[in-house]
Amino acid sequence: MNIKLVLTFFLSFLIFSANASDLARQKRLADEIVDSILDGEPVYLSDGKRKFLSIYMETEIDNPKGAVIILHGRGYHPDWKDVAQPLRIGLPETGWNTLSLQMPVLSKEAKYYDYVPIFPESFSRIESAVKFLHSKNIKNIILVAHSCSVHMSTAWFEKTGGKGIKAYIGIGMGATDYKQYMAKPIPLDKIKMPVFDIYGSLDYKAVKKAAPARLKLIKLTGNNLSDQHMVKDADHYFTDKGDTLLKEINSWLSKLK
Repeated sequence: MNIKLVLTFFLSFLIFSANASDLARQKRLADEIVDSILDGEPVYLSDGKRKFLSIYMETEIDNPKGAVIILHGRGYHPDWKDVAQPLRIGLPETGWNTLSLQMPVLSKEAKYYDYVPIFPESFSRIESAVKFLHSKNIKNIILVAHSCSVHMSTAWFEKTGGKGIKAYIGIGMGATDYKQYMAKPIPLDKIKMPVFDIYGSLDYKAVKKAAPARLKLIKLTGNNLSDQHMVKDADHYFTDKGDTLLKEINSWLSKLK
């Protein structure tokens, strides 16, 4: 790796490792959206140190299939109109409860290398979500992550093995920033449960270029339910493609036992 890039990464690490995520910004995001939530209900979970916003929505269909935990992309919130909202509202129509989480965020100017040191902050949030769903007697839990939350959640998988999760969906896997390489490869070969890798034909170059390598890692696990799919004319954020994203994810979920 280029020495300049290495130095840049570690400088960011030293600067941001002294700080936690931007709690004030997370509070502002929560305050901005909580009163406008029309579908589902705000639920404040605890990560062991502080509370954070999530949005829980139950299906009206008898005998729910389970629940889907939704992790938004970098710097957004659990009711983000692209990806998070279409999934958290749409999946209940096909029998899934949804729990969309506020993930750790930094300032708007922060880049991928700035986020790497705070990845572990997401671990207790994911575990808190699983615990909440277990309290609802829900055992069939799917984890869906977009963009930066893919890095956070797969780091959690690598550390814990993904206890409590039955399947994993990564949207726009491998996204970073210009001239910022991934701190380490996404450990897809270590995730033994079914994995669905979905990205857009207009996605970031790095996401598309690494797609064959990701598929190879996924196939190394030998799980025949795992798959990869590229959505035509979709960008990294699935802008105006929420219905298509929902359809593709529902189609894959229907193949799970």
